[in-house]
Amino acid sequence: MIKAVFAGSFDPPTNGHLDIIERSSMLFDSVDVVVSVNPEKKYLFTDEERCRMLRTLVSQYRNVSVHLYKGLIVNYARQSGANVLIRGVRSTNDFAYEFELASMNQNLNPGIETIFLQSKEKYAIVKSSSIKQLAQFGGDISRMVPEIVADALKEKYSDV
Repeated sequence: MIKAVFAGSFDPPTNGHLDIIERSSMLFDSVDVVVSVNPEKKYLFTDEERCRMLRTLVSQYRNVSVHLYKGLIVNYARQSGANVLIRGVRSTNDFAYEFELASMNQNLNPGIETIFLQSKEKYAIVKSSSIKQLAQFGGDISRMVPEIVADALKEKYSDV
């Protein structure tokens, strides 16, 4: 059985994230989507909100589950019995960063493999920070995020 981990901040979850999750669910026996918590990072959505949205969005996949983790993802993989880390890449800039991260993870746990899934072209420019900025100013984000995420963003920014 091959268990994979797809980790990210998912602040908010995007259609690009969901595409990687769907494709991963077809490639691996089990996929843990891990909402990472970085104490240095300021999030728009709480840990619980991000997990709740993702659980709703991935509920159709029998082999996908959502987890919250505060720590190194390579440690989560070891603890959960996963042997593959999935990383989505949109551009050569993403790849350079992800390649370095994969090398570090390989050094921390030689039993872990990192698989890069190239983003589909239509999601290549979809970036959580850009989506939040667009939503804040009332821009159309309907093609970038699922409806429940768009609604949650509207609610967050309704007080602005």
